[in-house]
Amino acid sequence: MFRRGRYVYVGSAQNGVEKRIARHFTKNKRLWWHIDYLLSNPFVRIEKAFYKKAGKLEECRIAWLLSRFEELIKGFGCSDCKCKSHLFRLKSLKNLNKLRLKLGLTELRR
Repeated sequence: MFRRGRYVYVGSAQNGVEKRIARHFTKNKRLWWHIDYLLSNPFVRIEKAFYKKAGKLEECRIAWLLSRFEELIKGFGCSDCKCKSHLFRLKSLKNLNKLRLKLGLTELRR
């Protein structure tokens, strides 16, 4: 069970970030990844999506940075790496905005 709040998910899309993010915004899809199950909940909505063209290791680096100051959801979205989580419950948007600017993440406009 997830507590009410804002969450940030870190994922990679090595074969097309725009296509992967568009898939996440779609409600009717085959449930495959952890994030698919979370997003299928009618009480969950995506507010914003950010991306960065980078290698697979950047996904884990960003997750590690988030784990230093946000509440991690243990074992979520990290079955293919050694991270503790790739989903975090935000304590504040302030830290996320600082990290977004530091890492050079671009907001996907829909």
